[in-house]
Amino acid sequence: MARAFVAICTIPPAFLTTGTALMFKIQVEPEDDGRWVAEVVDLSGVMAYGASRQEAIDRVQALALRVLADRLEHGESIPTIAGVFAVAP
Repeated sequence: MARAFVAICTIPPAFLTTGTALMFKIQVEPEDDGRWVAEVVDLSGVMAYGASRQEAIDRVQALALRVLADRLEHGESIPTIAGVFAVAP
C-alpha cells in the first residue's frame, strides 16, 4: 500500500528535549475494507479511521489536538504552537 504524508501544524515531535518547532506528519493509507486510517506517528496512539481519506485526516487532527490539550490540562509540557494564539498585553 502506498503511504501519503500530510503536514498538520507546527508542533514539534521532540518538544520535550529540543524545543525546536517542527511539524507532525500524518501518515494516511487505505484499508482493505475501504476505510482510510490516519496516524500521527510522533504522538503515540493518535490514530483515526474515516470513510474517506479526508475524514480520516480530519479525525486524526482533532484527536491530536485533544491529546495535546489533555497533556496541558495535566501539567505536562507541550510545544509552542505558532500562529494559533496571540496573548493580549
